Amino acid sequence: MSVCARDPPKLATRPAVYQPRRPERSVVYQVVQKNLETWLEMAHSGDGGEDSVPAYIEHEFRQYLTCGILANGFARARCDHCGHDYLVAFSCKGRGVCPSCNTRRMDETAAHLVDHVFPQVPVRQWVLSMPKRLRYFLHQDARLVNAVLRIFLAEVEAALRSCSLDAPGEARFGAVSFVHRFGSALNAHLHFHCCVVDEVFSTAEEAIRFHPAFLTDAAIARVQQQTRQRVLRLFQRRELLSPEAVETMQAWDHSGGFSLNAEVWVPSWDRAGLERLLRYCARPVFASDRLAWIEPDQRLIYHLPKPRPDGQTVLYLTPLEFMDRLAALVPPPRKHRHRYHGVLAPHAPLRPAVTAYAGLPLEVPLPSRPLQEDTRTPEEVAESQRHSPARYLWAALIARIYQVLPLLCPECGGEMRLIAFITEPAPVQRILLHIGEPAAPPPISPARSPPVMETFDWDQSADRDPERGEPAPEFEFDQTVSW
Repeated sequence: MSVCARDPPKLATRPAVYQPRRPERSVVYQVVQKNLETWLEMAHSGDGGEDSVPAYIEHEFRQYLTCGILANGFARARCDHCGHDYLVAFSCKGRGVCPSCNTRRMDETAAHLVDHVFPQVPVRQWVLSMPKRLRYFLHQDARLVNAVLRIFLAEVEAALRSCSLDAPGEARFGAVSFVHRFGSALNAHLHFHCCVVDEVFSTAEEAIRFHPAFLTDAAIARVQQQTRQRVLRLFQRRELLSPEAVETMQAWDHSGGFSLNAEVWVPSWDRAGLERLLRYCARPVFASDRLAWIEPDQRLIYHLPKPRPDGQTVLYLTPLEFMDRLAALVPPPRKHRHRYHGVLAPHAPLRPAVTAYAGLPLEVPLPSRPLQEDTRTPEEVAESQRHSPARYLWAALIARIYQVLPLLCPECGGEMRLIAFITEPAPVQRILLHIGEPAAPPPISPARSPPVMETFDWDQSADRDPERGEPAPEFEFDQTVSW
């Protein structure tokens, strides 16, 4: 970002400026605000007892209600030239419920991988999904997920090595995997998205070498077949499936429910395309702009990104049903959302050499030898990590995503800077009352009796889809789009 001039030029047209969001106006916030206590009370009063809702899920919902609310504290940005200022609310940094924080994490992850991890090499996306009979065990056991992912990536690495003509036997691949626990219809669906470098790496005379891979359809089909056999044997060894069940599943048609797709391929020069692919892999569990009220506080409609096999394109939900689905998709704590493998693994010997080319072609010589031994002390390493460029500033990330500089003064076009962080309740209330903003956060509705479900017609068939010619309903649609 450029330094603000002493006398910035007068702008002929008003520049595009950052508009702080209003989360309390969004549909998701209204659903959680008005139904959280009711949902918790119904969950605790069921057969599961008081521990029926895990603490981390309740914490996610409650933290989301504080995100973006000025009454909970804010930062103050000011222009030194004209004195214009505005307030920026704090975020909750949630992992499963908050659309804003999840979107920021998605964009920050993609930007970090493009700028600091992947060299200018071709990248292929491998997507693996498994039969529903196995997904139940995967949802319950994180170690089982790790074992299945290792099997799959080992087969991918073997395929890449076999399709590289001059690659030695010890050549390694590089990959970043994303574990998705959700489907596009707000359903639990654990599957893997893996962005794999379409080459393998080796060393020769203390220099890194890369070997292009020329994958064929037969090689990809072999990966699917070998992964299927090894995963079923894994479930049998762990006594999750009987030998008879494994034999039956191996005889199923259509690959026995194992689906592998490796058609998405990004060339080395398309860095923007790679960033879009990584954003897709790191996307949130749901899209808030697809959710809208049909009847305020009563019925919701969620537009699916693509039709389901039965032709259904929308979901009709009550607020409590939506919270049930959302709670099931909140990722567990202390579990990585994405992981590094091969030469990109944290302790891989070739990782410093490969990441030194981040954003550069591998043919470009570096100013220093990429395999040079790191002689820094632990204190120096910790200090460099503390100031790592991988942590993007809020302003730089907003500018990268939306092409809008949030610290650009809308009055004079000069640069603004953050001058204070207000967290104490008394100063927060005085400032908000002075500028006419609400000094208290939106109240959380108390628990109440749920609506009588028999009064609603919950036909989810494709014939009820408004886009398929359904007559206009008697009530009006509130199609207000959230921020």
